[in-house]
Amino acid sequence: MNDLIDTRASLQEAMNFLGALASGIEHAIGDSSNGISYLAGKRLGMQFSSGAPVTDDIEKAILTIRNVLVKNKCLWHFEPFKPHDRTSMVLSKGDGDEILLVFSDCMIRQALFRFGHSQKGSLCNMMNGFFSGAILNIMGCDSTLQIMHAGENGCLKKLTVKSKKSSKNFVDDIIQGNEETR
Repeated sequence: MNDLIDTRASLQEAMNFLGALASGIEHAIGDSSNGISYLAGKRLGMQFSSGAPVTDDIEKAILTIRNVLVKNKCLWHFEPFKPHDRTSMVLSKGDGDEILLVFSDCMIRQALFRFGHSQKGSLCNMMNGFFSGAILNIMGCDSTLQIMHAGENGCLKKLTVKSKKSSKNFVDDIIQGNEETR
């Protein structure tokens, strides 16, 4: 147990440094830092999930992401959340499916609070990118992870997985230069 506490403390110190670094980058280069950190997270999500089981089921994909994180020794507790007024965990929309996730033990959030840095910045965008990359490998679809609520005890996020048709049309439009997509 002491080894786990020591490991967590070491990791937390590294995260504090990362929080300070993110703050400096955001101050130095502005909004571009969000895009840079998103792409870095997406690349990491794709690397970590390379070879993971493929599925079309969003709930199975969430479990796979959790397993991928554990396999890579990442302590990041999140779970699906179903509000009382929803009939199911997953809502199907015209362009894809969405599920709510609660992040209750997030190293990024803890580092941001300890450093005194605001949430919803470049480090949170790195996590959003991670999910996007992992979902792309696991489900073969584009996705977004939107922060619905950021608080000191937990964050509520909406994961939207675009339908394969919607994802394909989006990519085709970009390749063909369709301005309406941009």
